[in-house]
Amino acid sequence: MTESANRMEIGISTFLEATPDPSTGVVISHAERLRNAVEEIVAADQAGLDVYGIGEHHRADYAGSSPAVVLAAAAAMTKRIRLTSAVTVLSSDDPVRVYQSFSTLDGISNGRAEIMAGRGSFIESFPLFGYDLSDYDELFEENLELLLAIRASEKVSWRGGHRPAIDNLGVYPRSVQNPLPVWIASGGTPQSAIRAGMLGLPIAFAIIGGMPESFAPLVQLYKRAAAKAGHDPDKLPIATHSHGFVADTTDHAAELFFPPTQAQMNVIGRERGWGQPYSRASYDAARSLRGALYVGDPEYVAEKIVLLRKNLGVTRFFLHVNVGTMPHREVLRAIELLGTKVAPIVRKELARDGSGD
Repeated sequence: MTESANRMEIGISTFLEATPDPSTGVVISHAERLRNAVEEIVAADQAGLDVYGIGEHHRADYAGSSPAVVLAAAAAMTKRIRLTSAVTVLSSDDPVRVYQSFSTLDGISNGRAEIMAGRGSFIESFPLFGYDLSDYDELFEENLELLLAIRASEKVSWRGGHRPAIDNLGVYPRSVQNPLPVWIASGGTPQSAIRAGMLGLPIAFAIIGGMPESFAPLVQLYKRAAAKAGHDPDKLPIATHSHGFVADTTDHAAELFFPPTQAQMNVIGRERGWGQPYSRASYDAARSLRGALYVGDPEYVAEKIVLLRKNLGVTRFFLHVNVGTMPHREVLRAIELLGTKVAPIVRKELARDGSGD
């Protein structure tokens, strides 16, 4: 495995949640949440974290409708942290504008931008931008094809079924990185894993329930598809994204993170007809060593990340902190602990057994 693919990267992801405080009902403004995000990115860079990702959403309880703009605001104030969408809802966006936004971010950050392309778990962007949900899959496939064509060549000729054709036109500015990194984000479908593998693109799995180890067959499916298409699977990065929180003690982390998590999960559960409300028992089960919630003190969260690496061979881990709106000072502390405590423990453990640097 190459050094870049073998190294374990650790970072933060967020949807820029602007949800009510479960105890007071107070809702943070979108403007304040956006400013807090810039401060969080700077803190993550200073703490030595590798990557910060912002997910695109178009609804009242999230402020992240334009991830590239927020990331660009922090780019000039940071030095090494990579800046990515998590995700860009590619089915309902124009690939030309996606490339231009992130190549601009790449220039401002001097080569630290990435695109994580996915179909998203919400559908608000489709009516907002005038797309038909029945074209969901076809839009993603066409837009991904065009995005990859744009990053491969300054001049592009392309024709599809949902967008006006492009006839030998240039797309600018060009990215500093060649190529600009494009990841495929997946909620765990075999089709997404196969597509990413065949294209030789890095993949990020959202693991927000169940046991992370159950994703092992999908990882192997991804690697087999990559090998069959002529790509070296050992050179392809694999990421996961999971909810969690780090505090000085596990008890404090668990008590602090549960109320906003419960509130937000119940909102989504009602929207999607999940049935039973989210319970403390479900939360505590997910916090167990083999569960999908990474909540605890630095040593415990590090132990879970090491287990994840051993079970799935991941090379990047995103801790999604803001499931519901968390106090900003506590988020900054969690970022500090993740970078200065958790990441060194993980890398030391992986170096000891030869599975990471």
